[in-house]
Amino acid sequence: MKKFLSLVFLVSLIVSCALVKDKNQLIGNVEAIEYGKDGYTAKIKTVKNEVYLATISRINLVDSKDYKVFKIGEKVALKGEFWKSDTEKYIKVTDIVTVN
Repeated sequence: MKKFLSLVFLVSLIVSCALVKDKNQLIGNVEAIEYGKDGYTAKIKTVKNEVYLATISRINLVDSKDYKVFKIGEKVALKGEFWKSDTEKYIKVTDIVTVN
């Protein structure tokens, strides 16, 4: 019984870590782009019709070689730090994920 409970705990720990990893990811389509000094802000609309403003710059990326300028209408997957204001949702992009 002790081994079974240990196995259940281990499996639940692995599953919960996998779920937390996905919370930091955003998938959607680029609706607009506004260029700034160090990069740009892309307006991303998800399949749930949520709109996020994604700040994308080389300095914030884990690997600056992954920097890419998206086109309007392009499907993107981004990882990063999320936050909200009273009226908007934001993500500071730290990783650009390949979308197929």
